[in-house]
Amino acid sequence: MPRQSEPTSNLPRRPLLVVLSGPSGVGKDAVLSRLKELNYPLNYITTLTTRPQRANERDNVDYHFVSQEKFREMIESKELLEYANVYGNWYGVPKEAVKEALERGEDTIVKIDVQGAATIKEIAPQAVFIFLMPPSMEELATRLRQRYTESPSELDLRLKTANEEKDHLPLFDYVVVNKWGEIDEAVAEIKAIIAAEKCRVNPRQIDLR
Repeated sequence: MPRQSEPTSNLPRRPLLVVLSGPSGVGKDAVLSRLKELNYPLNYITTLTTRPQRANERDNVDYHFVSQEKFREMIESKELLEYANVYGNWYGVPKEAVKEALERGEDTIVKIDVQGAATIKEIAPQAVFIFLMPPSMEELATRLRQRYTESPSELDLRLKTANEEKDHLPLFDYVVVNKWGEIDEAVAEIKAIIAAEKCRVNPRQIDLR
């Protein structure tokens, strides 16, 4: 009689590295905040940035706000998993925080722009890549205007960039549409993606050197 395969429930569970990306203003921060409110078990990596802190943001919670000099030092000492200049400001993901979380066996999520996602795809192709998309460019424009954080020229640049970023969809494993006022639906889809990934017969293996 052939030997039965081992039940998947008895297989070792490897931690996931989830990469959440999408255009500026699509609601990446809001989605992550909702996941945290629900106490969803993820290690949430805080991105570093050199851009000015906004009135509603908290240092070391929404972002780690650092100086240009400090950011350059971290680049030179190879402390960043990835980094990119976005709209004139630098953003980066701290490498050690990601490595330590994965070594502890914790599913980990990072929020980055599409440039950063492409970099991580080269470093860790077995990560789970999710693109958060608006229902339409018109709705995205409305969201950006209602933030009151960009000048008209900056708004035009962000919308132009968002259109270009859609061309990078083949880089991603999943697309989640974040509809206005229906954030719980987007959050539920992300949770479903993670649940499905945890049921893979051949688990993803993340190796960050």
